[in-house]
Amino acid sequence: MDMSPTFFIDSDHPEIKAFSTHYTQNAKTDLDKAIGLYYAVRDEIRYDPYSIDPRAKTMKASYTLEKKKGYCVAKAVLLAACVRSQGIPARLGFADVKNHLTTDKLKQRMGTDLFVWHGYTDIFLNDKWVKATPAFNLGLCKAFGVLPLEFDGIQDSVFHPLNAKGDRHMEYVRDHGRFSDLPWDTILKSFMKTYPDFHEKMGPSSNDFRGEALAENIKKKED
Repeated sequence: MDMSPTFFIDSDHPEIKAFSTHYTQNAKTDLDKAIGLYYAVRDEIRYDPYSIDPRAKTMKASYTLEKKKGYCVAKAVLLAACVRSQGIPARLGFADVKNHLTTDKLKQRMGTDLFVWHGYTDIFLNDKWVKATPAFNLGLCKAFGVLPLEFDGIQDSVFHPLNAKGDRHMEYVRDHGRFSDLPWDTILKSFMKTYPDFHEKMGPSSNDFRGEALAENIKKKED
């Protein structure tokens, strides 16, 4: 049941095992392990939409762990690998979303406010599948001025709050389903179609996404 290592979800990689063991060493239950790993991936791995790279190897969980950064899909893959390394079933889920946490600069480069194949992790806990979205690290949320997305292992964690009142910042417009491994070829084709200038504008760069968010947030307050 979605527990074996794969090319992308390389849960048997030594560094994945070491990282996962470190963040679950005091956990007594699978629920505790999943929660600990969620926060480790959420906050220890920086969210970076400019890190998207068409090469398949850059989407391996071990690669994301080594670089300590990745966008939503890469971080979902990493969380799935960490969870599987602890003997807990996990798979990947995808949906097209609008009103994502983004900057004006990134939106202009994408040419749309639609984020196709947004990724999250589906974890099997207490006899049911629970969704977890570890994309936006705490530092990034502070730059945007929003609350971080929490995970208790009981309720689905997919909608990101806009403010302390819990207003949602995401609209899920299309569900792509759940997968035992990353359907990278399919995702890449969708990227190419939705973002025609993917290689030129969406490839890896030295852009500082958190810096963009912080600068734009400060400017909006000044205006």
